[in-house]
Amino acid sequence: QVHVVESGGGLERPGGSLRLSCAASGIIFSLNAMAWYRQVPGKQRELVAHITSGGTTHLADSVKGRFSISRDNAKNTVYLQMNNLKPEDTAVYYCNADWGDLKPIATWGKGTLVTVSS
Repeated sequence: QVHVVESGGGLERPGGSLRLSCAASGIIFSLNAMAWYRQVPGKQRELVAHITSGGTTHLADSVKGRFSISRDNAKNTVYLQMNNLKPEDTAVYYCNADWGDLKPIATWGKGTLVTVSS
């Protein structure tokens, strides 16, 4: 089974930065694409960022210019660097793996809560 564990969330003021980490197990990490999603109560989970096995990245329009995604294959870890945070970024952030098709293959983790508030 494929498992992921997210970490790095917390309370941050608008304009601040956070870096989220996601450690994956049960896969040959370097062969899989990885993605970050977020969800707020009452809304569907949405894709935030995606990185292919080759390093090609995609960011949702709402976070372009502020967030970046990267990966460290040696550590089986994907990161989400979040800069210039806004209150609307408040959500639980999840990660998952896929085969480049955005179809999650891991058991969803507990996520990590990001709260942006003054």
